[in-house]
Amino acid sequence: MLTNQVAIVTGASRGIGKAVAFQLAEQGAKLALAGSSEGVYETEKELKEKGFSYVKAFQVDVANEQQMQKMVTEVLEAFGQIDILVNNAGIGFFKEVEETTVEEWERIFAINVQGVFIGVKAVLPHMKERKSGTIITVSSDVGRYTIPNGAAYTATKYAVQGFSGSLAQEVRKYGIRVGTINPGMVDTYFANSIQGVPEKRDWLKAEDVAQAIVYMASAPKHMLIDEIILHPLIQQYPIA
Repeated sequence: MLTNQVAIVTGASRGIGKAVAFQLAEQGAKLALAGSSEGVYETEKELKEKGFSYVKAFQVDVANEQQMQKMVTEVLEAFGQIDILVNNAGIGFFKEVEETTVEEWERIFAINVQGVFIGVKAVLPHMKERKSGTIITVSSDVGRYTIPNGAAYTATKYAVQGFSGSLAQEVRKYGIRVGTINPGMVDTYFANSIQGVPEKRDWLKAEDVAQAIVYMASAPKHMLIDEIILHPLIQQYPIA
């Protein structure tokens, strides 16, 4: 159980982030929900309708340091502490390198990499002071191998893996745990696809990934889970 622990979840408007919010709430956590669209307020509304009253939504751009820092300040004012950060916000697209624009490259790195860095940087002073905290980043199985037409997306996930590994070594002396969740094919809205279509029937569900995140967050304080890799049974993938 995560009773009275305070968790920030980014990308909480839909998909994995929304599923994470509900499962954390069911474990007793208080929630700060971050989303780039007004959909984050709908997640807040649905949670409160289910009886989870300790929920506060923020419409922010995770790549904007000022917005994220302001959110963290308001979370601390509202709840008094931050125990868990789930870096879930992310975007993706699949194109050949020569078809990828510089603007697309910069935006995917801004959200997927810079957004993680900014969120972590914002919560670290508080977690260090309390000598406690769990930072979980939703990466991808392609942070471990490459795929065609995915140079930009794959590069961001390799960056996240490197950042998280280094961060884990840097902050462990403060009692802060850092881990990554690396899912394969998940039935969400990823890359502007449609959730729930027949061809995704046997893919992972957002709730499956959320369950892995809750497991990592709920581990005993003396235990560090560096990463969890999960795939649907039907997915063929390289084994390193």
